[in-house]
Amino acid sequence: MKDSNRLVSTACKLGAAFLILVTFSVSAHAHADAATLAGGFATGFMHPVLGWDHVAAMVAVGLWGAFLGEKAVWTLPVVFPVVMAAGGVLGLLGVPLPFVEEGIALSAIVIGAMIATASRPPLWVAAIIVGAFAIFHGYAHGAELPEAANPLLYTAGFMVATGLLHVGGIVVGLAVRWSTGARIVRGLGVLISLAGVGFLTGAL
Repeated sequence: MKDSNRLVSTACKLGAAFLILVTFSVSAHAHADAATLAGGFATGFMHPVLGWDHVAAMVAVGLWGAFLGEKAVWTLPVVFPVVMAAGGVLGLLGVPLPFVEEGIALSAIVIGAMIATASRPPLWVAAIIVGAFAIFHGYAHGAELPEAANPLLYTAGFMVATGLLHVGGIVVGLAVRWSTGARIVRGLGVLISLAGVGFLTGAL
């Protein structure tokens, strides 16, 4: 029991450290000279990190993957960026996609609710849910790509940031192996879902 509690505590501390790191990154870059961030890896990296709607959804994907366990812990965090890249192409080409901001907000609401309610659908269903929402996130990134001085570095930046946010969610989500940790993760799902409601209200 002590070992379990220690592992849960460690997972929570790692998650808290990750969230603090993201917060400080947001604070530091929000005041940076726009020219410094213009169009390269840094811009791409900070695009998802500076948007709390993106952060909530991407962390949620990692959390849900860890919650579902087995293949889902790596399948969902792979499906999301792959489909997100396709969405990015749509944004780059200027293909009309309605309700992008609403879709991003709904991703936090739905995936957060899945975590909060301990939903365990078949892996293919979970992958479809995650992939569908990834299109909206990718579109938002891709729509800004024409403004990038270096599109390749910009793309690499937001893909790396997405991966790190997924990893952060997975690290915290590993706590579901223990009853106390599972309650904490489900509580985070509630918070993510409520944050999504706030994002949706702002988008409407």
